[in-house]
Amino acid sequence: MKQNSLKFLALVIAIAIWTIACQSIRLPEIATTAAPVTIKLSGWTASPVEQNLLKKLLRDFEAQHPEIAVKYEAINDQYMDVIKTRLIGEAAPDVFYLDALEAPFLMSQKVLEPLDTYLTPKFDVADFEATLINSFKYDRHLYGLPKDYSTLSLFYDRQAFKAAGLTSPPTNWEQLRNYSQQLTLDRNRDGKIDRYGYGVIPELARQAYTIGAFGGRLVEENGRAAFASEAGLKGLESIVEQYQKERTSAQKSDVGTNSGSEMLGQGKVAMAIEGNWAIPYLQETFPQLDFATAEVPSINNKKGTMVFTVAYVMNQRSQHKAAAWQLISYLTGKEGMSKWTSTGIALPSRQSVAQKLGYQQDPLRSPFVAGVEYAMPWQAGKYPAAIVNNFDNQFLSAMLGQQPLPQAMSKAQADANRQIKSIE
Repeated sequence: MKQNSLKFLALVIAIAIWTIACQSIRLPEIATTAAPVTIKLSGWTASPVEQNLLKKLLRDFEAQHPEIAVKYEAINDQYMDVIKTRLIGEAAPDVFYLDALEAPFLMSQKVLEPLDTYLTPKFDVADFEATLINSFKYDRHLYGLPKDYSTLSLFYDRQAFKAAGLTSPPTNWEQLRNYSQQLTLDRNRDGKIDRYGYGVIPELARQAYTIGAFGGRLVEENGRAAFASEAGLKGLESIVEQYQKERTSAQKSDVGTNSGSEMLGQGKVAMAIEGNWAIPYLQETFPQLDFATAEVPSINNKKGTMVFTVAYVMNQRSQHKAAAWQLISYLTGKEGMSKWTSTGIALPSRQSVAQKLGYQQDPLRSPFVAGVEYAMPWQAGKYPAAIVNNFDNQFLSAMLGQQPLPQAMSKAQADANRQIKSIE
C-alpha cells in the first residue's frame, strides 16, 4: 500500500513538472507557407522613365506570382564586362539582358540555358518577329527572347522641306543626296554652312546596311571581318562622297552636338537617320520641331535598315530555373510586353502586341515597324569589339579625307582579323 502511494506521488510530481515546462517553453510553430524564392534580374537603364516602368512591371509579376520575389540590379557601367566576370565566378544573375551584338559569343560558351524545353504552344513563340528571334538562336537552340527592338528610320524637318518646296521624303539614296543639296543653307553666303541637308553617323552600327546593299558582308562564316570587299565598299562610297565633295552632310562633332536627333532638333540638319528612341526625345526636348519619319531610303534598289534588340536570357547555372522561366515568360509574354511597350519607349517584338497597340498605323512609328521585315540585325560575329572598333576608327579617317576609303577599310579589316586570331 505504501509502495503504491509512492508511485502515485511520483506520477503526480512528473505531471506537474511537465505542465510547468510547457507553460514556460514556447514550442516552435510549424510554417504553413514557404518563403518566396528570390531570383536576381540584371540589366541597364536608359532613362528614369524606363526604370520606373520596369519596376512597376516587376511588381505586377510578383503580385501574380507571390511565390517568387525579384531582386533587380541596374548595371550602367561596363555592363558586359561585369556580366562576363560574374559568369566566370558563378555569381551571375538568374536572368539578365543580352544585346544581340554580344549574343553570339555568350551563346557559344554554353553559359546560357537553352529555352527550347520551356516553350509551350500557349506561349506562342511564332508571334515574335523572325528577324529578332533568329538573333538569339545558336547551334539549333534558342537562348533568348527579345523584349523589344528598334530599327532605323529617316527623320526630317517638315518646315525645312516646305521651305525648299519638297513635299515628300526621299525614297532612294540618290534622292536623299539631291534633297540634301536643296536643304543645305548658307544664309550669309560666306561659305559657312548654317544648316546641312543630312546628319551622318560614321559608325558601323549605322552603316552596316549600306555595306549589305551591294552584297557585302560584315563577317564571313568563320567569324573573320569581310567589310572591305569590293561590294562592301560601294555603299560606303556614297556616304564619303556626299560628306567630302558635296558638303551637304555633317557629323555630330561638326556642329557641336551629341547625336543625329540633336542635330535635327537644333536645326543643324534637315534630315537624320535615327532609332525609335529619338521620337520621345525630340518631342520632349524640342517641342517646337515639326518632324516626320519615313523608311530609310533604298540603296541599289534594295530596302535596308538596322535592327537593334535585347533579349532576356537565363543563366545556365541558375539554382531557380523554374522561377527564372516564369519571369522571362511574363516579361516577354503578351501581357507583360503590352505593358512594357505601351508608352512607345520601345517597340514590341511580338506582332500581336504591335497590332494591339496600333503601331502599324502610327504616323511616326509605322516606318520602324515596316523596317523590321528587311532589317539587318546588329551582329558582327563572336568578337564584335574588334570589328566595330577598327571599322569606326578607319572609316572616320576616310570620311575626313586622311586616307582613301579602300585603304582605310583594308587596314581596318586586317587589324580586326589580326585581333580576332589572337583571342580565339
